[in-house]
Amino acid sequence: MHVRIIGAGLAGCEAALYLAHSGHAVELWEQKPLKFSPAHKNRDFAELVCSNSLKADRPDSASGLLKAEMRLLGSSLLPVADDCRVAAGGALAVDRAAFAAGVTALVRREANITVHTGEVTRLKAGDPDTLTLVATGPLTEGGLAEEIAGLTGQGALSFYDAAAPIVSAESIDRDRVFEASRYGRGTADYLNCPFDKPGYEAFYEALIAAERAPLHDFDTALAVYEGCMPIEVMARRGADTIRYGPLRPVGLTDPHTGHRPWANVQLRAEDTAGTMYNLVGFQTNLKFGEQQRVFRMIPGLAHAEFVRYGVMHRNTFLNSPALLQNDLSLRKAPHIFFAGQITGFEGYMESAACGLLAARGIEARLAGTAYIPPPADTMCGALLRYITTPTKDFQPMGANMGLLPAPETRIRDKRERYRVVAQAALARMEGWLRDTAAERNIP
Repeated sequence: MHVRIIGAGLAGCEAALYLAHSGHAVELWEQKPLKFSPAHKNRDFAELVCSNSLKADRPDSASGLLKAEMRLLGSSLLPVADDCRVAAGGALAVDRAAFAAGVTALVRREANITVHTGEVTRLKAGDPDTLTLVATGPLTEGGLAEEIAGLTGQGALSFYDAAAPIVSAESIDRDRVFEASRYGRGTADYLNCPFDKPGYEAFYEALIAAERAPLHDFDTALAVYEGCMPIEVMARRGADTIRYGPLRPVGLTDPHTGHRPWANVQLRAEDTAGTMYNLVGFQTNLKFGEQQRVFRMIPGLAHAEFVRYGVMHRNTFLNSPALLQNDLSLRKAPHIFFAGQITGFEGYMESAACGLLAARGIEARLAGTAYIPPPADTMCGALLRYITTPTKDFQPMGANMGLLPAPETRIRDKRERYRVVAQAALARMEGWLRDTAAERNIP
């Protein structure tokens, strides 16, 4: 049986590498560099678009637990991320160009992966000898999107997603900012831009009055995914909304005043050399000129040079609970599998994890055995259950501890409670891997 993967993003690359390492020949199709989506610019695979952060790496966090489970599952992308890590406190952030280049090299070196460059517009749904994994992401468009719509017979969900701007390091006024991580955790990996109350209020008024860019041929009704809410949309919910969100000053002391700032913008290194910084939590759809005008009101950014402006684009997700089985194959066409953010796994690492899960589903199909999903009390299993369980109002979901059962004994301290939950989830994942390996006679 033939395996074809469409899309060399995080999910597609993770799935291709897993299957190749298991001894299966894979065809991996990628439309870049012949064609780029509105959000993609890099010719390499596994391009990170919105941010260079892969979120928390602590084992007592939801994102940290997800990564730990992925390492147990045999993730090929996490070691690449480790190799091109940039300072980001307790988070795993990467030099995104180095990360994409590293994943691309890994894929191209693999003898069991044949890379094809070109746009795929047909799924071969009627070919029982071809297993196709669609990992084209939430920007899937054109003929392939039409093919999926015709095959599923279901409407997709559309949300708008946004990316934050990036500024050059040399344009930041170091006399106005200070280096620190919240509560002094780890090393001082962020540049902090502290607002006093009058400065913040002036910035806030300018932000909510700033002109937004048109959405061109996108839907006129704005449906925004909460996980990537544009800063100007969030600000319109109230003057303190962003001050308790991305501009929260808690855990920080401005060394210039000896006090906590009224509000604070954090800048995170974009590359290992520290030549660029992105504005954390500042996803935006403001016009480029407005981004210059408003964001230069942030302390330390009065003369900021924008390496990249924030942009907004439409993301499309399947109504996965109605369409997908627990091995991530399509109910109406079981030889078609889906993985990544198009399924509703929301986030970089979530997308890669979904690729691993789909690869294991394909592996079971190739072996002619029943697919056994990870336990629902693991993070991967919980996310899989979430997107394949029928629900009335389905929305994309990222890793969070609310998906997992609470400890039998009540634990008041949240950090300790999360640690206990994470330990239990990892133990369950290890047990599941042992059981499934034994059933497949893997030593």
